[in-house]
Amino acid sequence: MKSAGMLIGIAMVVLLGWTFASNDSFSVARQNLLIEEVLQGNLAQTIEGYGTLSSERQQLITSYSAATVKEIVLKPGAQVDKDSVILRLENPELEQALQSAEQDLNQAQANLRQLRLNNQRERLNETANLAELNALYENAALNKAAEEKLVEQGIVSQLSYQQSVLEEKQLKQRIEILKQRISHLALVHEESVNIQQERVNQQQGLVDIAQSRLDKLTVRAGIDGVLQRLSVELGQSLSAGQEIALIGSVSELIALIRIPQNQAQLVRIGVPAIIDTRRDEIHGEVRRIDPIVENNTVEVEIALHGELPASARPQLSVDGTIIADTLENITYIKRPAGSQSNTSATLYLLEENSNQATRHTLQFGVQTGQFIQILSGASAGQQFVISDLSNMSEASDTLVIN
Repeated sequence: MKSAGMLIGIAMVVLLGWTFASNDSFSVARQNLLIEEVLQGNLAQTIEGYGTLSSERQQLITSYSAATVKEIVLKPGAQVDKDSVILRLENPELEQALQSAEQDLNQAQANLRQLRLNNQRERLNETANLAELNALYENAALNKAAEEKLVEQGIVSQLSYQQSVLEEKQLKQRIEILKQRISHLALVHEESVNIQQERVNQQQGLVDIAQSRLDKLTVRAGIDGVLQRLSVELGQSLSAGQEIALIGSVSELIALIRIPQNQAQLVRIGVPAIIDTRRDEIHGEVRRIDPIVENNTVEVEIALHGELPASARPQLSVDGTIIADTLENITYIKRPAGSQSNTSATLYLLEENSNQATRHTLQFGVQTGQFIQILSGASAGQQFVISDLSNMSEASDTLVIN
């Protein structure tokens, strides 16, 4: 009985010793842990986001007038240039309007030609009248000159001479009046031709408008790029202003990246950014920050630099890294699981030349990408376990690494 009591006492001591040992430490295989070293130096403060590439130049094509889709030539995804025909529409009323406008134009042009002929005939008549008056005037002047010598000799009476003088004077006045009339008539003719020419021009404008409306039934891309969206079907009736297609540029792209709302205040216009297409990296800079918050994220527009790689295309899903700032000469570590900016966390510090790690509390600063700043609790060169050990004994101060 005495020996049995001793055995029970020894077992209880061993059990209590194991219990205390289990409360003070626990062991984990090294291959199951993530161990990172504390670093010191300059660290780029980055903000990670996701989004898509988008055409910087886009052109929305709408129906210029009511029409029916007669033929679809291209479908979404097709490469286009500015003259590429996307589809053809039909509207018989526009064809009739063009024919009517052309007939009115022909009539206006005929009226102009007739007016010019009438003006020319009127000018010729007046010119003939002037020539006749000039002939009469010259004849009267000759008679006056002849009678002037004869009246001195008494052959011609003074009365007859005075009648010749009066006739010459009257013809001269009639010639001056007719010249003024012809000059004024030229101005009247010129103005009448200008008025009729304006009517012709106006009618020509109506013809051009009708022709343009008819030409727009053949829908063209307008810019070089890709047909991103086609909003109509064959045989569909369209109203004026209805959307037909969306064309986007291929060579001119931007990145639209969504970043967490709580990090948007760190972003400034002009800071550099890197866009990852999952095959290539494209450098750019922040050009616009959308003030609207959606789903706790903010959209940032990135202008892309240099020649774009072949992997870049509109609507491609991409990842974005915005370099908001550079933190100089700081202490930092790869971000432990569950850690956030401006918080504290307890990590296991690996002891030198030992397979044990002890709990230490670290104060974190700014999180940037995969790394986080250490404000206190660690120094460069130390190694910490950054794995999530919350499912293990949190009361253990010591971790044994096997």
